Amino acid sequence: MKVGLFINTQFPEGDPVAARIPELVEQVRVARESGFASVLFPHHYLTAPLQMLQITPLMAYLLPEARGMTVGGNILLLPLLNPVHVAEEAATFDVLSGGNFVLGVGLGYRQGEFGAFGISLKERAPRFTESIALMRKLWTEDRVTFQGRFYSVQDHGISLKPHRPGGPPIWIAGLVEAAVKRAARIGDAWLIANATTLGATEPLMQVYRDTLRELGKTVTEFPIARECYVGTQHKTAMEECRGPLEYKYNSYAAWGMESPTAHMSFEEVARDRFIIGDKVSVKEEIVRWRERLGTNHFVMRVQWPGLAQDKVLASIRRLGEMFA
Repeated sequence: MKVGLFINTQFPEGDPVAARIPELVEQVRVARESGFASVLFPHHYLTAPLQMLQITPLMAYLLPEARGMTVGGNILLLPLLNPVHVAEEAATFDVLSGGNFVLGVGLGYRQGEFGAFGISLKERAPRFTESIALMRKLWTEDRVTFQGRFYSVQDHGISLKPHRPGGPPIWIAGLVEAAVKRAARIGDAWLIANATTLGATEPLMQVYRDTLRELGKTVTEFPIARECYVGTQHKTAMEECRGPLEYKYNSYAAWGMESPTAHMSFEEVARDRFIIGDKVSVKEEIVRWRERLGTNHFVMRVQWPGLAQDKVLASIRRLGEMFA
C-alpha cells in the first residue's frame, strides 16, 4: 500500500503566502524522507478571499524536493484548458520527473470559473472526453490530425514526447456513477475525492470494478484522497484540526459546491469521511477503508488553511512511521 501527500496550497485572507513557501518545501521533503510515494496538488481559479498558489508553477518549483515521488494534480480542471496545452505541459513534467508524473483531472463544478473562461458548464463532460482522446493521440503519434467538436489539430506533432511510453497515466476524479464509468472507460485510475463517505463510495467502487470487468480492462492503481490528521492522542486530535478543517469546508460551501453536510455538525461531517486520531486509530481506519474498497494508494491532505506547520510535519512523520 502507498501513502501520498495531498499538499495544501490555500491560505486564509491576509496570510503572507510568500512566507509559507519554505513550509511547503519542508513538507514535501519530510514526506519523501518518511517514505511517501506521491505528492498531489489542487487546482482552482478565482478563489478570493482564499489565497491559492497555482498548480503548474508550484509543481515545477517543488519537483526537486519530490524526486522519486509520483507528482500530479488532484485535480486539474481539464474542461477549462486547451488539451494541446495540457498535453504539452504533461509531457514536459513527465520528462522532468523521470516518468513519475500522473495527470489527475476532473470536470470542475464552479460556475464562476467556467463563466470566466467562456465555457458552458453543460459542455464540460464532452470537452473532458474529447480532450483526453486528443492528448493520448498527441503523446503516442508522430503526426496528429484530429477534428473534434471543440478541438482540432491538423497534421502536427507534440513538441516533446513523454518519458513514459504512451504518456503519463490519467487519473480521473468523479463523485457520481456516470463519472465513475467514464473513469473506467477512458482513464487509468478512478481518483476518489476527499469529501465522499465510505458508505457512499462502496457502491461507486462496485460500479467502477463492474465497468472495468465489462471492458476487459485491468488497472493497478486504486487511489483515494482523504483528509487526515494524526495527533499524539486520539481524544485531542479532532479538536487540534477542527478549526482549519471547518474553514476549508465552509469555503467549499461558499463556492457553491453542493453539499449534503451543510446542516451537519463537524463530528457528523467527519464520521466515515475524515481519518483523524492517533497512530493506532488512524492505521485501523486506513485498514478499514482498504478492506472495504480495495484502495491501495491513500493520498492524505494533512493541512488546511490555518493549521500550524509543526502539527503538519508531525502528522506527516507519524503517517510515515505507521507504514514504514
